[in-house]
Amino acid sequence: MPPRKRTRPTLGFLCCFSSSEPPEINLKDSVPLQLLEFSAPMPPEEELHARFSELVDELDLTDKNREAMFALPAEKKWQIYCSKKKEQEDPNKLATSWPDYYIDRINSMAAMQTLFAFDEDEMEMRNKVVEDLKTALRTQPMRFVTRFIELDGLTCLLNFLKSMDYETSESRIHTSIIGCIKALMNNSQGRAHVLAHPQSINTISQSLRQDNIKTKVAVLEILGAVCLVPDGHKKVLQAMVHYQKYAAERTRFQSLLNELDRSTGHYRDEVNLKTAIMSFINAVLNAGVGEDSLEFRLHLRYEFLMLGIQPVIEKLRAHDNATLDRHLDFFEIVRNEDELELAKRFDITHVDTKSAGQMFELIKKKLSNTDAYTHLLSILQHCLQMPYKRGAGSIQQWQLLDRILQQIVLQDEKGENPDVSPLDNFNTLEQGTEPPTAPQAPQHWLPTTPGVCSGCVCVHYCVCALGWVKCRAQIPSMGYHTWPHKETGSTDDLYVSSRKVKELSVIDGRRAQNCVILLSKLKMSNEEIKRAILEMDEREELAKDMLEQLLKFVPEKSDIDLLEEHKYELERMARADRFLFEMSRIDHYQQRLQSLFFKKKFAERLAEIKPKVEAILCASREVMRSKRLTQVLEVVLAFGNFMNKGQRGNAYGFKVSSLNKIIDTKSSIDRNITMLHYLIMIFEKNYPDILNIQQDLATVPEAAKVNLAELEKEVFVIRSGLKALEAELRYQQSRACDRGDKFVPVVSDFITVASFSFSELEELLAEAKDKFSKSLKHFGEEEGCMQPDEFFGIFDIFLQSFSEARHDLENMQRRKEEEERRMRMEAMLKDQREREKRAKKSTGGSVSEEVGEFDDLVSALRSGEVFDKDSKLKRNRKRSVNQLVDGGGRERPVTKVNY
Repeated sequence: MPPRKRTRPTLGFLCCFSSSEPPEINLKDSVPLQLLEFSAPMPPEEELHARFSELVDELDLTDKNREAMFALPAEKKWQIYCSKKKEQEDPNKLATSWPDYYIDRINSMAAMQTLFAFDEDEMEMRNKVVEDLKTALRTQPMRFVTRFIELDGLTCLLNFLKSMDYETSESRIHTSIIGCIKALMNNSQGRAHVLAHPQSINTISQSLRQDNIKTKVAVLEILGAVCLVPDGHKKVLQAMVHYQKYAAERTRFQSLLNELDRSTGHYRDEVNLKTAIMSFINAVLNAGVGEDSLEFRLHLRYEFLMLGIQPVIEKLRAHDNATLDRHLDFFEIVRNEDELELAKRFDITHVDTKSAGQMFELIKKKLSNTDAYTHLLSILQHCLQMPYKRGAGSIQQWQLLDRILQQIVLQDEKGENPDVSPLDNFNTLEQGTEPPTAPQAPQHWLPTTPGVCSGCVCVHYCVCALGWVKCRAQIPSMGYHTWPHKETGSTDDLYVSSRKVKELSVIDGRRAQNCVILLSKLKMSNEEIKRAILEMDEREELAKDMLEQLLKFVPEKSDIDLLEEHKYELERMARADRFLFEMSRIDHYQQRLQSLFFKKKFAERLAEIKPKVEAILCASREVMRSKRLTQVLEVVLAFGNFMNKGQRGNAYGFKVSSLNKIIDTKSSIDRNITMLHYLIMIFEKNYPDILNIQQDLATVPEAAKVNLAELEKEVFVIRSGLKALEAELRYQQSRACDRGDKFVPVVSDFITVASFSFSELEELLAEAKDKFSKSLKHFGEEEGCMQPDEFFGIFDIFLQSFSEARHDLENMQRRKEEEERRMRMEAMLKDQREREKRAKKSTGGSVSEEVGEFDDLVSALRSGEVFDKDSKLKRNRKRSVNQLVDGGGRERPVTKVNY
């Protein structure tokens, strides 16, 4: 065979070409090959060979197909040559034999679609132009594709995709344009050109937003196949990030999961779309870096699992479609394999990635005797200080921490991330914050609120949570500068005005400043504050926190003495001095404030204490009345006596503190199975009602949080407060009432109601203590030896362990069923491959419906053949896993973090 005139890039793997069967000759013309009457006699062998070589080069065939073509008899070669030449010379095709025609027509269509509304016939004509181009890209000689690339035909197609109106985007034209790109990629040069284009894959991904199912399926098949070609996988991930922004998704892949879960009511279209989505997801997970990297597969799969793919997969089983089930099975098979491999690193059989507790214990166990343990503690300590309230600012900081960890796990030896870099353009500040153009020296960064401060010593850039503001800040030559909060008003209102030269101040400067800040928050005059206190704040003008702050600024005796000396200079007094002086004129000012604060806090304190008392009372009743708990204890006692035969057996009972020891009693055969697991299996088989034990002990978890000594202390504080309030009432009743003073009537009514409510609380507490004492006696514990949090905490831990053990058993059963299903599926697939192989041998091979490498790859991806056990992808996976196991489960060294 003569040497090739040009070289062509090869795909990373093509499972459909990996068999030992003779390659098929894939030729597809616009008309089928026929036995033709030769218009000219067959030339000599050497000339025929030269002409045929030129034709084969034009067809852009693979090496194996080229060999098959050259192995044909001379007569067959001449027949093929004449057939192709006759087609090329057809006068009806001369006008459309060059890409110039199609590019001009498509450009015109793009320009006209925004100007005119087309009827059905015109839309059909427009679609025919695009369909003809798709056919030409598949069947015309290589020079057609080369010319199409030189004329930037790809950009023409991409621009059409970007400029479509809604009607066109939902029509067959859209699907046909995608088909043209797919046909172009079926050619080696065309495929390289598409992949080299900086925006091609991104633009193609935008077509996922349309409602046309055929368009979505075509796009997903292209993206899935691109994942499988060299350097294509990361481009697809980048395209999905681009699509996330384009479609305003919360996360990438969100729309795909929504489509996977959505029901359209049309079985065939729905199954086709869901199959395309699942084949794409499997390609994203397992191709590219995913062929060899367990970390990468786990990383991407967690993203899909957090979007809720697992329950959707169970739902898709209802379609009962063999091809779809094949992709679903492959997803779950590889997931199980990866989870087993992850578990091997921790010397266990399964890692429950839904359980924060188990994952923490595994990490703790692995690092406990290493130098990294102190860093784990540091990470946890700082996590305790992370924001936890709901809001955009809070979640972004947790996202940043998450993405830093992803970067560490995924980066390769060069510190590069095979996924789209998770730290690109990431900012924990709110959107719209931009840094100054010029960097500033570190000592010039000052925290402040947005605004411009008076003074002009130096100019600084200041950073805050709301934005970057340019601030002219006057730095005092002595002391320090206090930056006011936004709500406290301007500096003139708070501090500067209080330091006028003629103002008189006799109290401590720092105390005066803090007092002024408090008064500015109150936004009330001294007269209004005085009136509110005398009226016991009937108008609800003083909030509880403001009253608590006012109690910090009660005039002291030394303040009162100094202020009395200057009472004739009241107009000259600074604001804080005038406030303290006027408040000191109120009789029993401090006692009035304390009474008002107690009155406002009383209902809140009662509401905090009462549920704790009720929890002890209800939990005491529950543990004594629960038949299910009694049955559990009976079975545990029976097992204990059976296991402790001899002197330690035949016990009449056991301490409740021993209950949770069954959690630590492990099987000698499987260390992951505890006595509690075995008990639950017994309950499921013989006493299924016991499994509902948590219904009997619903209040126990709350009671486990209550310390009786602290509870009695809180009740004592309320009792003391009521007594102090009654004493102040008697004092106020003994003196003449000032005008506007409503202390006596308001407090009298309050004490009447509050005393009744408090008496109820004391009675409830006495009953709870009595029930708790009886529950201790019921379980053989001495009164006074255990607090409620300790006693009920034993049952609470047992209930948690009981729930976790049931979850463990469910997972074990699920994994067992999945393994059995996987084995059945593999056996079925093996049998199917054998039948296909025998059928192919018996027919001697047939012409493929689709032509070219990319079409073969799409076809293999669609059917799931690309994920078969015998494919290169699976062989690479197996090899990488074996290397990992042979390496003793060692982890690769962590390289630098690039961010």
